[in-house]
Formats: sequence, structure tokens, C-alpha cells
Amino acid sequence: MLRVIMLLAIMVLPMVVKGQSWQQVYDDVMATDDDDEAGELLDDSYELLEQLASHPFDLNHASREDLEQLPFLSTQQVMDLMEYLYRYGPMHSMGELRMIRSLDYPQVTLLPFFAYIADEEYQAPDKRPSFDSLLHRGESTLTATTRLPLYKRKGDKDGYLGYRYRHSLRYEWSSGDYLQLGLIGAQDAGEPFFADKNRWGYDTYSYYLQVKKLGRLEQLIAGKYKFSAGMGLVLGQSFQLGKLATLQSLGRTMRTIRPHSSRSESDYFQGVAAAIRLWQPLTLSAFLSYRPMDATLNSAGDAQTLLTAEYHRTPTEMAKKNNTHLTSSGTHLTYHQGALTLGATAVTTGLDRELQPQRQTLYRRHYAHGSRFTNISADYSYTHYRLSLSGETAVDGQGHLATINAISLQPTARLSTMALQRFYSYRYTTLYGHSFGEGTSVQNESGIYLGATWNPLAHLRLQGYADYAYFPWAKYQVSQTSHAWDFLMQGTYELSNWTFLVRHRSRLQQKDNDEKTALIANNDHRERLSVAYSNNTWQLKTQLDLAYTDYKESSQGWMVSQQASFSRPKLLLSAIAAYFNTDSYQSRIYIYERQLQHEFSFPTYSGEGIRIALQTQADLGRRLRLAAKIGYVNYFDRNSISSGLQEIDQSHQTDIDLQLRWKF
Repeated sequence: MLRVIMLLAIMVLPMVVKGQSWQQVYDDVMATDDDDEAGELLDDSYELLEQLASHPFDLNHASREDLEQLPFLSTQQVMDLMEYLYRYGPMHSMGELRMIRSLDYPQVTLLPFFAYIADEEYQAPDKRPSFDSLLHRGESTLTATTRLPLYKRKGDKDGYLGYRYRHSLRYEWSSGDYLQLGLIGAQDAGEPFFADKNRWGYDTYSYYLQVKKLGRLEQLIAGKYKFSAGMGLVLGQSFQLGKLATLQSLGRTMRTIRPHSSRSESDYFQGVAAAIRLWQPLTLSAFLSYRPMDATLNSAGDAQTLLTAEYHRTPTEMAKKNNTHLTSSGTHLTYHQGALTLGATAVTTGLDRELQPQRQTLYRRHYAHGSRFTNISADYSYTHYRLSLSGETAVDGQGHLATINAISLQPTARLSTMALQRFYSYRYTTLYGHSFGEGTSVQNESGIYLGATWNPLAHLRLQGYADYAYFPWAKYQVSQTSHAWDFLMQGTYELSNWTFLVRHRSRLQQKDNDEKTALIANNDHRERLSVAYSNNTWQLKTQLDLAYTDYKESSQGWMVSQQASFSRPKLLLSAIAAYFNTDSYQSRIYIYERQLQHEFSFPTYSGEGIRIALQTQADLGRRLRLAAKIGYVNYFDRNSISSGLQEIDQSHQTDIDLQLRWKF
């Protein structure tokens, strides 16, 4: 009876929501990947967008470099924005974005979160402000966040070195777009605080000082940072685009140096990086890094696996902390003149101990190994009125090849098409590369991607892609050559304050049978139907997610969810209620859920149960903001949650998140 009541309550809640966060918009129109690897990539993507949203720029005085920071804009859209401002002068409202025909609904919706229109009387400064004025007009922000679990895991009772509370402290100071510095300390649940190897308090710290726009010095960062160049074959630490988002940006290449401002302990450099404009068309970017990493060691003392999760909750995990060190350096030279951009990248890395994965296992045979790694690449992009070309070709120290190339064509203002080809040799290795593909690594994959966006009517947008990938070498759970198909179709209709979305995605992959003598189908089909309404106060969204998988046995699942938020100038209230029912973990459901600032969650649900979360955010005066969230999940088909030291000996769990932000 309880289940029926909860399901009816979800369905009869009013249907929609404005005061939308950029996170919700991004999830609706850009992010479609439904897998665990996508969650890791989205975490890094959200970090970049969170940082950009925290430091919006005046659109009327934006440079090309400012606009190119926004990864959801294509090269053509950047050029069209610049041309509009040059031809018609300053914009008076964000509504003028609809006058730029190359901008679609996703870009028009997302841009106001990252840029603003200054008052008409505002004038851009004629010269760079003095150092004293920068110091005096700087603003500090101190943010404290904690999670209080109203339950105990098995490890909290016996096994973990620390308390069960997750917490972080973040200090940021910025002065316009010229100076920024930050210090972030973070602690995962179960990790010791001011104890064991964490004698300085938090388990991990991130820190940075960023200087921008000082004459020929475009940017300088000291501390922890991320570096991306080209299309990510050598350096891809900044932003990982899903397949639909790649269609939105039309495969644009990126050169980005940015602070590592999240609590993540992986995929960053530590040292110094700078971008210097040698003369008008030529820019040199360079970095030097020395950083520790966790590694699993073999009996000879070599690094068997470089760890990215870097949890330090148990004595075994703590023993691996910072036991390996990487020294890296690299350069990226960019030539930009008119519609043409050319680039060259070189990176070298040395480890203080040999990297020796278990290469006797077939799928690990060509994993990166040794103590020194080198990669070089060349990238290019060319943009004409309706045609864009981009790509990157790279080789590693042994001469193994990786290449990716994209072409986009906009025959009319209502239609854009794109084709992308990639070839990643199964012998090619890179420690820092992340690029477009079926998997997360730039290795052992060839493929072709075709996509299109069509606006047949003023309020209707149709998008779709087909992607084929071929894997010449074995992969995890695949002991021979295999291939995969990925299809997506999505339709979005906007009418006044209403938005209707329909999406279907099919992923057809191959995996070993039980005897590992042949490959069998591993097919995954997912649908999403959503209806949303928004005005200046309310945002409401009703969503139905369906999943059907077929691997060894078939599995089905579904989730119905209702999201709602109420926003006023100093108050935000939001809620989500969901009922899910899946046959197994294979048909698990992924759903976006609003989080506190600087926090990210990409939760999955399987089995049968309900999820309820309530969140509030209030400004207590001009400088103080308090936010709180309570989340509750109850499984109807089990008596415990998770396993091992993470096991919770009950069928439900409740977490309370608290955050206090002080600006001064």
C-alpha cells in the first residue's frame, strides 16, 4: 500500500520549474551518457562549468578567448557572436541571443549562466587596472560543506581509520578576471582527520594562484591545475564531451589551462603553467609538474596500477598514499589567424618507479608500462561560413599512432551535420589523454560518428547520431576483436514555458560468453520522456526513464520522477521524488539530482524503492548563504545496502548535507 501511495504522490505533484540551475539545463540538453564511466567524466565537466559559472563575464566586452572557454559553443557560434557584437554593437538583453541563427536552444539556455549584460552606462576600462586596485577590489568566499549520514556502514564500526562524516573547506579570492587564488581541503567519509598520514588535517588539498591578461602573459597558474590541448589525444584534462554534446559543439578543439578547484584527487598537474602570446597570431603554453600518486605495488616494488580513486579509509589504502611520484613537462604552440588555427603539443613524463601492469592478462598486454613516456601531436581547425574542419594526430614514444578528425556542415540555418573519424592504435599509450570514443582511454579503438541537428519548425528540434566503434584488441570481459554500435534520437519541443523531450538510445556491444569461447550480444536500450514547465518562480519537471538490457538474460527497469523548485531572490526550495523498479543491476537507472554548490552526484538506482530529497538555500543578508539538503532512499527488495566495509545493515539510508558560504 505504501508503494502505491508514494507512486500516486509522485504522479500528481504539479508538473514544472524556472530558477533552473545550469546543472539541470546541462543534464537536459547536453548529457546523455548512461554508464559508470560517464559519471566520472561528468564530474570533471561539472567542475569546469561550476568554475566558469562562478566567474561570469560581460558578454558585450567578451574576447574570443572568453567565449572559447565555454565548451558547449562551436567555433562557428563563437565567430557569429563576435560578428554580431562587432556589427550591431552592445546587446541590451540576453533575448538578443535568439537573433544569432547558429545558436540553438542549448546554447541560448546555457549562456546566461556564464555571461551577463552589463548596464548600458558601463564602459570597458581603457587600460589594465593597477595591482593596488586589484588587491583592494578583490572579494573572498569561504565555503564549508559537510555530510551527516544517519546510519553506520560496516567500516564505520570496525575497519575505517576515521569518522563517518564527509566534509570540505574552500577558500577563494578573486579580483575581476585578473587575479584568483584558492585553497580547498577535502575529506571522504572514513578517512582520518589530523591523524595517521593526514597530520595536516584534510586528506587532500588543492591550491592555486591564477593571473590573467597581463600584457603578453595571457595566463599563469601556480599550484594544482588542469591542461588541455587540441582534441585531447595527448592532453585532455579539461572537459569530456558526451556524444550528444560533441554534436552541439561540432567537435571544436580546445586549449585550456585552468585551476584544479575540485576535491578530486586525480587527473591534475602540480607546479606551474603559463600561456604567453609571442606575437599576435602565435601563443606558447608550457607547464612543469611534480606530483604524488597512489599506486598498487608488486613484490618487486614496481607500480602495478596507478590509482585514481585514491581513498584512504583503511590501513591498506593509507599505505598506498603518495607512494609514487610523476614529473611531467610539456608545451603547446598555437597559431591562430582568421579562420585557421594550428597547434603542436609535446609532453614527457617520468615516474620514480617502474610502471609494470599485469600484462600477461590479454586485455592488459598493451597497457602503458615503463618509467618514461613521451607524446607529441599536431592539431588544426578551420572554420568557414558553413563549414568547419578540426582534428589532431598524435604519436607516442614508440611511434604508435592516434588520430581524430571532424567535419561539420551547416547547409541551412535549420540544419547542421557532423562526421567524426578516430583511429587509436591498440599500442598507443598516453597518461593524460582523454578524447571522443566509446571508452574513456585513447587506445584500441577505431570508429566513425555521424550526427545531425534539424529544426524543421520554430519550436521543434530533432537530434540524432549513429556511432560505430571497432576494437582490434581484447578488452575487459572481451577476449577477442569486437565492435559496438551506438544510436540516439532525441526530439525537443518548446512552447511558451513548456518543454517536451523524447529520447531513445540503443547501445549494441559484445562481451564474452561464460566459457570465453565466443562473443554474445550485450545490448542496452534506454528511453526518456519528460515534460517541464518554468516561469520566474516555479520550475517543475515530470520524467519517465525506461531501460531494457539483454546480456545472457534480459532485464527491464523504469523510474518515474518529479522534480520541483521554487525560487525567489534570496530563497530557493527544491525537491525530487522518484519511484524505481528494475529487474537487476544491469537495467539500473541514472538520473541527475540537484546538489549543493561545488558538489556533484550521478546516482544510479536498481531494484525497487523510492528516492526523496529536499533542498533549501537562503541568503542571510548580503554576504551569508546557508544551504541544506536531506536525502532519503528506501529499497523494498533488500535488507541491506552495498557490500564489504560499505555495507549498511538496513534497507534505507538518510543523509543530511549542510553548506555555509560567507562572502567578505
